[in-house]
Amino acid sequence: MHNFKELIIWKEAMEVAKVVYQASAQFPANEKFGFTSQINRSAVSIPSNIAEGAGRGSNKEFIQFLNIALGSAFELETQLLLANSFGFMNDLKLKELVERLQKIQRMIDGFKKRLKSVD
Repeated sequence: MHNFKELIIWKEAMEVAKVVYQASAQFPANEKFGFTSQINRSAVSIPSNIAEGAGRGSNKEFIQFLNIALGSAFELETQLLLANSFGFMNDLKLKELVERLQKIQRMIDGFKKRLKSVD
């Protein structure tokens, strides 16, 4: 098992989730139970799946959860692009978040490769 609290990818994903929650709090009130809820769930899914995978008994299982986290990262990136196109998020905040997400995506991919090489 891995200590997820020591994983840089988990720490980065936690920070992104916080920033996404702060940004989505500014979305229109009528989106609270729709788009805002969906974007927040995607943001929370990334560190959550990293943590859950870290607690599994094998690298193979951990990789499965990293794949889910990676999928959530791509889902969140898409939702951020939509938020920007809807006018809910400015270009600067979008750029910052997308860059951070793409970094997380690369980190997850690299970590998966390392885990596969150990097995």
